Amino acid sequence: MENQYITVAYKLYAIVEGKKELLEEAPAAHPFQFITGLGYTLDRFEQEIMQRAKGEAFQFTIPCAEAYGERDEENVHTVSKDMFKNADGKFDSDNIFTGNIIMLNDAEGHQFYANVGEITADKVVLDLNHPHAGKDLTFEGKVIEMRPATNEEISQLVTAMSGHGCGGGCDSCGGCGSHEEEGDGCCGGGCGHCH
Repeated sequence: MENQYITVAYKLYAIVEGKKELLEEAPAAHPFQFITGLGYTLDRFEQEIMQRAKGEAFQFTIPCAEAYGERDEENVHTVSKDMFKNADGKFDSDNIFTGNIIMLNDAEGHQFYANVGEITADKVVLDLNHPHAGKDLTFEGKVIEMRPATNEEISQLVTAMSGHGCGGGCDSCGGCGSHEEEGDGCCGGGCGHCH
């Protein structure tokens, strides 16, 4: 099947403590853009969107098991604050603060994201669970664009997914975590979005 270039505007909700809570939003002015068949989005998200047509509204729920699974408390680690010293030997409080999502490297050079939790006098808690782990995800929105993807678009997205830029031709990426928390319109960039 041909890769499709898709643009959607949506609001993402989860039921948290019995209440419908808005988790993130991609408004029509800064929609989420992706190309099918590249593993850029959750499989179930892509399947649901592909059942729609350009201009069609949608509402669907992806169960936790088909999204990011249950939270695993073994993915929460307490590390030394010394790991986050800047060039001056001081703690990097500009980037390491509670609620921020940061990129880390393991011993083999693999990159992964962590959510910064509690910070004490000498320790930092890092949560490696996806921010939406343990949640059923409800998407409500509209398909803005759906057409065959060009070779150039596929190439650009593959480059972005490899860590060399923001995803999907986005021109306003504010860094990882900013789209999820503030809705600034970053179209993915591998920052762990739900789609």
